[in-house]
Amino acid sequence: MESEVILVAGPIIAPEKKPASREVGAILEFSGIVRESEGEGKVAGLSYEAYEAMARREFDRIIAETSIRHPIQAVLVIHRLGDVPVGEASLLVRVEAKHRGQALAFCGALIDQMKEDVPIWKSPMRLTSPLAQ
Repeated sequence: MESEVILVAGPIIAPEKKPASREVGAILEFSGIVRESEGEGKVAGLSYEAYEAMARREFDRIIAETSIRHPIQAVLVIHRLGDVPVGEASLLVRVEAKHRGQALAFCGALIDQMKEDVPIWKSPMRLTSPLAQ
C-alpha cells in the first residue's frame, strides 16, 4: 500500500496522480472545508498548529492500523497548517481502493482517528469589529 502525508502552510493543491494499480476501482476524495461558524460564533477562519514530527508518526500508525480493517491500495493526506480562511480546505484525503465500500470506510475511520490522536490543534480566527479599528 502506498501512503503519503503532507503538511502544508498554504492552500491545498492535490497533485495529479494515476491510480496506484490497475486493481483500483474507486478513488475517493474528501475535503474538509472551514465553515464560518465555530462553537457559538462566526469566525474569519481557523488557525492550525501541529507537532509535526509526532503528527507524521501518528498519521503513519493510523493509516497502517486502518488499512488492516479496510484494505486499500493508496492514501494521500494533506493537512494545512497556519491560517485557513472560511471557505478554504484545511484537509484533503484521497483514498484508492478496489471497491467504494473500502474507500468510504477507510476514509471515515482515518478522519475519526486523526481527530482523536494526531497532534494538530485548531483555534478560531475571530472576526475583527469595525469599532475596534
